[in-house]
Amino acid sequence: MWLMGRIGKGAKCSVAGCEEEAVRSVSVPKAKAAGLDVEGRRAYLCKEHYKEYKKGSRKERRIERWRHGVA
Repeated sequence: MWLMGRIGKGAKCSVAGCEEEAVRSVSVPKAKAAGLDVEGRRAYLCKEHYKEYKKGSRKERRIERWRHGVA
């Protein structure tokens, strides 16, 4: 799989205390709202912390879909 950007170059997870390879990036305010301890402009998340992010932001994502008329 060909990836560009910092993740493709081997960025590490931005969560405090985690040294795993990042697989996704999200905005820091969204990551903090989901309960993750991150700093900086972008939050680079490993597979495990991305799973936590999805669980933590489920309600906000559902509300956002409703706002845009997507069931």
